[in-house]
Amino acid sequence: MVTKESILSWLDEVCDPEIPVLSLADLGVLRGVEYLNDEWQITITPTYSGCPAMKTMEDDILLKLKEHGVEAKVHLVLSPAWTTDWLSESGRKKLKDFGIAPPENEVDKSVLFAAQTVVPCPRCNSRETKMVSQFGSTACKAHYQCLICSEPFDYFKCLK
Repeated sequence: MVTKESILSWLDEVCDPEIPVLSLADLGVLRGVEYLNDEWQITITPTYSGCPAMKTMEDDILLKLKEHGVEAKVHLVLSPAWTTDWLSESGRKKLKDFGIAPPENEVDKSVLFAAQTVVPCPRCNSRETKMVSQFGSTACKAHYQCLICSEPFDYFKCLK
């Protein structure tokens, strides 16, 4: 018998196509699993509304469930909007271990004269870093460089 727990366990193996060390659950994109009207309903929320990876995520979810003989429908939900607060602690550690600085608790972007967020280097933990570009390898990341070890790294932007 298929249970919600077994579905969640199988879906924990489905990774973000852009950051393959994170499962969709780690990322906080997987928002719900329910059995309604004689079928499994999977709810996902994009990290941002134009995320090009959403179709791949949906396909990967359906493929993973099909491996276990389960048919499902995937629903994309935009509200409430995804936030980096939904990243699991495990996901934050996986990002850092992968070389991507996890989101810091940034001030609201509307505060124009606030101090710039300090982003520690995921390799040497130095807090002496600089932003190289507002956009990194994907739109949800910025590109930084460590001023101590000189290594470049991505920073997963904080979205609230």
